Amino acid sequence: MKQRTSRPWILYLTILLLYIAMQFGSLPISKGMITIFSGNGMADQEARYSGVAWGLFISNILAILAFFLVIRSDKNFWQVFKGKKAPVWQAILWGIFGFFLALGGQMIAGIIEKLIGIENGSDNTARLTEVSAIAPIMIVCIVLFAPILEEIVFRRVVFGGIYTKTNFWIAAVASALIFAAVHNEMEHILIYLMPGLVFSYIYYRTKRIWTPMIAHLLMNGFVMTVTLNQDKILELQKLRNGAIHLLKLIGW
Repeated sequence: MKQRTSRPWILYLTILLLYIAMQFGSLPISKGMITIFSGNGMADQEARYSGVAWGLFISNILAILAFFLVIRSDKNFWQVFKGKKAPVWQAILWGIFGFFLALGGQMIAGIIEKLIGIENGSDNTARLTEVSAIAPIMIVCIVLFAPILEEIVFRRVVFGGIYTKTNFWIAAVASALIFAAVHNEMEHILIYLMPGLVFSYIYYRTKRIWTPMIAHLLMNGFVMTVTLNQDKILELQKLRNGAIHLLKLIGW
């Protein structure tokens, strides 16, 4: 693909700085919200978790608005690849398929991690689940806002920017590694690397940024549903195992 002028890199840097500002900006907002919730008589833990959730919610909305305001300055921002974009129905199907690919990739990564002695489970996911259980507004941040913001940053800016200067594989691996590193769980780098590669591929395949957004949304939604209902799932497994054992006893 023909390389673009240096001007887009100013926009890329602006988006990256806005993303970083969102991460740090949520802290003072969260502190203010915690003070409000505590002042209204909410218990300490509930106030902390609710404050963090609402702080992130507000900063995410501000970041999304800021992203699209600065993106408006470049009419060609979404044009990364040569060729015609995939039809809408194909892009949606690739988004759904991408979710299953990413899920399968994470399962393989989990098996590899277990074989090399890395303990399963993500502290980051556990913390987010704990907050979401008390402050459900966090679910909106994780399932909806995170896919929008992260796909713009890691797929369009990082992957797309590197791709225009190199090739697909260098861009995909580099963006996936950065995506994994930002989640601050380097011991689980494979768990984050696999979805990052899948999201880059389906973006490249369809040439539509909202295709990996769909896959990312489904992925986060699936993880949150499973983790928030883990006790119920375990109970169902016990019931199923009990039913199987009973059927064996009666000779079925």
